[in-house]
Amino acid sequence: MFIVFKIEKWMVLCAVFVLVILLIAITFNYRAEDADVPEITDVFTEEELSQVLHQIFYVRNKSMLEGDVDVVKVLYDTNTKYGLWAYEHEVKKTKYLHHWSDKQGVKFKDINTKFFIRSVKGKGDKVTVNFVASTEYTYTYVNEPEAVNLFRIGTYHILDMVFRNEQWTIVREWYTDPFADSLNLENIKSDEIKEYILTSKPKDISGISVKRIQAVEYADRYCGAAANEEYGFSYNKEYRDYNPEGGDCANFASQILFEGGGFKKTAAWNYDKGGATKAWVNAQAFKNYMLNSGRGYKIAYGSYNDVYKAAYKLLPGDFIAYEKKGKVTHISVVTGMDSKGYPLVNCHNTDRYRVPWDLGWSNKNIKFWLVRVNYP
Repeated sequence: MFIVFKIEKWMVLCAVFVLVILLIAITFNYRAEDADVPEITDVFTEEELSQVLHQIFYVRNKSMLEGDVDVVKVLYDTNTKYGLWAYEHEVKKTKYLHHWSDKQGVKFKDINTKFFIRSVKGKGDKVTVNFVASTEYTYTYVNEPEAVNLFRIGTYHILDMVFRNEQWTIVREWYTDPFADSLNLENIKSDEIKEYILTSKPKDISGISVKRIQAVEYADRYCGAAANEEYGFSYNKEYRDYNPEGGDCANFASQILFEGGGFKKTAAWNYDKGGATKAWVNAQAFKNYMLNSGRGYKIAYGSYNDVYKAAYKLLPGDFIAYEKKGKVTHISVVTGMDSKGYPLVNCHNTDRYRVPWDLGWSNKNIKFWLVRVNYP
């Protein structure tokens, strides 16, 4: 009996000891795993992330170039609401660009994107990337294939991705879309417009004034994410960026006229460290000020069908005001002409460098103010 009792006690003590050790081990292991599990950003280098983004843009640009919208579907988690929206938006952009190119009589030759990563946040299998993209488009006219034209569009992205089935998948993406006001080409007499554009000749702008040249130089230098890479994809830091407050287009146009064009500030049109007047930063007020002050005059006003021929009268340094529902919501400045004399513009939000003036804006409900600027 004594021996049996000792064995049972030893077994109980041993079992208790083992249980305590196991509990300690489990607790330690849980805490160790909790502390040692690396976040995505710990193991996902910027170089690897750049490769992922490069592949995403390669596929999207190829899809846009070829018009094959099915190619990009694999990039998105279309089972989620935001993933589906992101995919559908990309499809819309691709279709729009091809509609516009048909109206214009052009063929896109290449689309390439450079990007600058601002920040990365990761948790578990999800990563959020904040980055700037500068996309360059090259095109030729169908009856002039040897003359290559280019423009750039700069966009600011927040992209959510998850790692599933051995690949990164987009579950949400936000950026200011350059084609948000996409034209409805069913309402435009495309054949007539195409014939007019294709029979147009290059425009000689060699005789423009020094002030206009300097205005264009400023517009090219500070068009943000659309500018040449050497400028760091940045705005002029001497000025406040009004994008978070509704838009920076009028502020940029005002800078172009003041810094480049030599216009003097006035009580109504002014900017200093304390802020800016309405005519400096508001698109509607800027247009009104320029016309009412005599610093500019109207060349034409109306829908795209009404004004596209008059647009050929524009010169570098003039501006275009885009009106929706009776209110001007955007300003861009003319910075050049392409090989057919078609006006090209620069602007902020979204950032544009030498972009055809109506690209993304020729919806039948949009009206255009084409304004000649009287440089000093």
